[in-house]
Amino acid sequence: MIGEPASRLLEENGHEVVRFDLANGQSILDPDRIREAIHGCHAVIHLAASLGEENEPASSVMAVNLLGTWHVLAAAAQARVERVVFFSSVEVLGIFRGERKPDYLPLDDAHSCHPAAPYAISKHLAEQMCRLWTESTGIPTICLRLPGVFDAQTYEFIISRRRADPDFEWHPFWQYGAFLDLRDAAQAAQCALSCPISGHVTLLLCADDISSSSQTSRELAQFIQPDVEWRGAKEYQERPYKALVINDRAKEILNWTPRHKWRP
Repeated sequence: MIGEPASRLLEENGHEVVRFDLANGQSILDPDRIREAIHGCHAVIHLAASLGEENEPASSVMAVNLLGTWHVLAAAAQARVERVVFFSSVEVLGIFRGERKPDYLPLDDAHSCHPAAPYAISKHLAEQMCRLWTESTGIPTICLRLPGVFDAQTYEFIISRRRADPDFEWHPFWQYGAFLDLRDAAQAAQCALSCPISGHVTLLLCADDISSSSQTSRELAQFIQPDVEWRGAKEYQERPYKALVINDRAKEILNWTPRHKWRP
């Protein structure tokens, strides 16, 4: 979903992109093909993943997301790339599918991780793999934790479902109104290639406002998670629909600003 728009944006901005996609018969479980593709590249954007869909064996999720990521990192080290950008997920926090309550709201980069599902665990472990790999090689890694990524069809689907069922935005579980427009996800990939950085970093990405039919961020937090500590400051009075995932650190480090909101 993100790979092709990101590739086109990079090409529009003067980059030469080497695509690597399962749809073209290329698998990150094939270390030889990975090495061939990465040879001569200056950087890697790693989006390949198994999403842990229903009935998908956990062993398959772990193989793709952990062994596959290792193949990418090993090939990147051999090619001496300048950096690796890894697309992770907010699922690493372990709170986005009703698994447990958050420690506090709004969510920030300091929130602890409690992944439980195979996909979430694999993403969290892959982040740790990136950190250890950076410590070993000295090559920077940037892990971007994305919420649900919306394109035009996603917006239409959610709006139509909420019209039919107003509780759809929080039932059966709440995603904290977090989303990221596909175009902003692609832009984040480009920014991650050029931002000044050394070492390893993980960053929460999100649109600047929540996706909700009517209730404000504070109202939804109080309604759905009344027992969770509220740390929102006065900006939630000034901007009542401000996102419950704080993206300030990503903006600062990546020199990136999401341009697309739920509301005009």
